[in-house]
Amino acid sequence: MLTIQQTDDYLRRLGMERQQPTMEFLFALHRAHVERIAWHTIDLFAGKPVPIDSDSLIHHIIYRGGGYCFHLNGAFHHLLRSLGYHVSLHRAGVQPHGYEPRINSFHLSLSVHLPIENRSNENYAYQTWIVDVGLGDMPYEPIPLHFGEHKQGFHTYKLTPSSVKTPGWRLEHDPKGVFSGVDIDAEAAPNMEEFIPKHQYLSSSPDSTWINLLLVQNRHKTSSNELRGCVYSRRDEQGLTKSEITYRTEWFELLSDVFDEPLNHFSQLEKDELWTKVLKVHEKWKRNQ
Repeated sequence: MLTIQQTDDYLRRLGMERQQPTMEFLFALHRAHVERIAWHTIDLFAGKPVPIDSDSLIHHIIYRGGGYCFHLNGAFHHLLRSLGYHVSLHRAGVQPHGYEPRINSFHLSLSVHLPIENRSNENYAYQTWIVDVGLGDMPYEPIPLHFGEHKQGFHTYKLTPSSVKTPGWRLEHDPKGVFSGVDIDAEAAPNMEEFIPKHQYLSSSPDSTWINLLLVQNRHKTSSNELRGCVYSRRDEQGLTKSEITYRTEWFELLSDVFDEPLNHFSQLEKDELWTKVLKVHEKWKRNQ
């Protein structure tokens, strides 16, 4: 649980004020989170991984920057619980294009169980929502646990039973998305501890994709943004546009202005080293095209 001060500071970063734990407030929190706190691998790429124990990830997300699923969903679940929501952690696995579906605990997902009023008999029923602010490219709002298609802005998702876990859920991405989908174990994980070895692998193993790929993403109602190395992409209902950003000042301004990532927790030397590595990796990528 967060302290009262931490909760208020977290809400302030989201541009929100404390409210009762309603469905409407959950949706507003989710939208604000994916708009204002970017999914990214910057710290991993820079060799500055942020631990995912509660104190570290909470302080980082509230006061410093963004991260990937363990940081974003890990911190968000603490916020939701502090606000009175019934929230569960779930083991999950993202399926990149060309790979098979999997639940390997390299992704952390959330669900929220909310009472809803059944006006036909004036009793209360419950609705479960898949909540995920840690996927970068999807979704913009919570997804109701109803199998079928769910349209959000310029993306249409499909929720089905998982083929790799029973009981489990599969959220298929829009065909235009950067990956195929995510499979989620319906059984709740007891705590964050079992995800720590996965985070250690992703942040330190030479086989980890993220330590050599700088990737930043955020999502808005009618558009999404991505910075992959020195390539900036924007997708909306009109399609996809890309541009190459190879000037240092423009690159850092893009991080700050579009992704709200001024990197205040980086020293000037660390920023210089980050830019040198980004440009080096980008030039190598261009040579291989």
